[in-house]
Formats: sequence, structure tokens, C-alpha cells
Amino acid sequence: MKNILQEIVKYKKVEIEESKKLISKESLEKEIKSAPHSKSFLGELVKKNEEGKAGIIAEVKKASPSKGVIRENFNHLQIARDYEKGGAACLSILTDNPSFQGSSQYLKDIRGITNLPILRKDFMIDVYQVYESRSWGADCILMIMKILDNKDLSKLVSVSKDLGMDILFEINSQEELERLLPFNPKMIGINNRNLENFETDIKNSIKIKKNIPDDILVISESGINNTEDIIHLGDHNINNFLIGESLMRSDNISVELNKLVNKE
Repeated sequence: MKNILQEIVKYKKVEIEESKKLISKESLEKEIKSAPHSKSFLGELVKKNEEGKAGIIAEVKKASPSKGVIRENFNHLQIARDYEKGGAACLSILTDNPSFQGSSQYLKDIRGITNLPILRKDFMIDVYQVYESRSWGADCILMIMKILDNKDLSKLVSVSKDLGMDILFEINSQEELERLLPFNPKMIGINNRNLENFETDIKNSIKIKKNIPDDILVISESGINNTEDIIHLGDHNINNFLIGESLMRSDNISVELNKLVNKE
């Protein structure tokens, strides 16, 4: 996966340069000025937890590098409606095309039909992408510690805050947590997928959570397949989850999601 990540970052740089030629940062800033204010991604997760429910970021995800196409019958608008009906706190929308068959159009379309806060799930390496995300209607962006050095992270954090966006910082290890904490994160996503061999183990969330201050909201990502997983993680004070694949494979998304939200 490390090589895949490197490949993704390589083509992402090319993509960004192409995008800059098509739409300038100044044009994006103008669009943002006339756009509605961003919604509180963090606030919606907290609200679910206060109701005693699991805060679920439900992911609109057609494919992945490791699994190929996950959902053949892929109607992004219907999936988003099913997620809202099922009680998702927030949505995560893949916009990377080469590896995940995602699209910026999915995000724009879904923004038009839902009031749920939206995370742009992509590989953020340039502040241009932050302006882009906000102009498309995203409320939150993902920052993956594995691909960002502290200098780039500082720039991305600064612009995100200026634009009123929430940030979900993704870590995979104790080392990444230690590097992240000085940036005063409000939300940390712990990826349970080992990025070297693709194996997932939810124990990774439990192990790293022990070292995260209680005032930071923790989200467990990858490998959460059923209510048992949610209850087990809840026993370790982890009550928020990013779930994509297991829901994408479901024949009845809203019913499955509702069970997870209500821990049934």
C-alpha cells in the first residue's frame, strides 16, 4: 500500500496542476463567498453520541484499490438518500477517480439533496484542494498524516480554518498521533487498515485511543462490519465510525445502517 500511496500522491500532483489551469484559486474563492456556510461535521457526531447512538460517517464509495468495484449497482444519489434515511450523522464522499472511481460530481450532486455535513474523502496535499472542496460544498476534509509533513499540514490546517471547515485527521500509528497532537486536532480518525499489507484489525483503534486526550473525538475507520464491532469499540469509549464497504455491499442500506446507529 505504501507504493500505492506514493503512486496516488504522484498522480494527485499532476491532477492538481491540471485543475489549476482550468479554474484559478481566485475563481474558487469567489464561488465560496456566495456559498452557504459550512455545516458542523463534528457537531453532528457529538449530537448522535449525546442521544446514545453511534455517530456514523457513511461512505459513498464505488471501488477501492484493494477490492476493485465494491458496488456494481451504484447510484450515488440513492445511496445518499438511503444513508440519510438510515440515520447517518455525516457523509463521506470519495472524489478520487483513478483508484476509487470517485468524482467531484458525486459530491456536488449529493450536496444538492442533503443537509447532512459532507466530508471530501481524497488525498489532500495542496491548499488548492481545500478551496476546491469548499467550493463543491464539502464541510470537512480529510488529512492523512502518512502523506503530509508538518509544513504542508500547517498550511492545510490554516486554510481549512479560514474557510470554516472541520478537519478529520487520519492516523494509523502512535508515532503519527504524537506528531499530530501539537496541531490541536478536534477529530482524529484511526485507520484500522495496515497500509503495508491491507489487513484490518479494529484493535488498532483500541490501542491508539488509550493515548488520545478525552476532549478529542475519535472515529474508528475500516473493518467495522456489524453491531458487535460497534458495541465492542463502544466499550472502549469509541462511539464514532467511518463505514463504507459493509454498507456498500448491503441489499438494504438504510435498514443495515439504522441497526448500526441504534446498536441493535
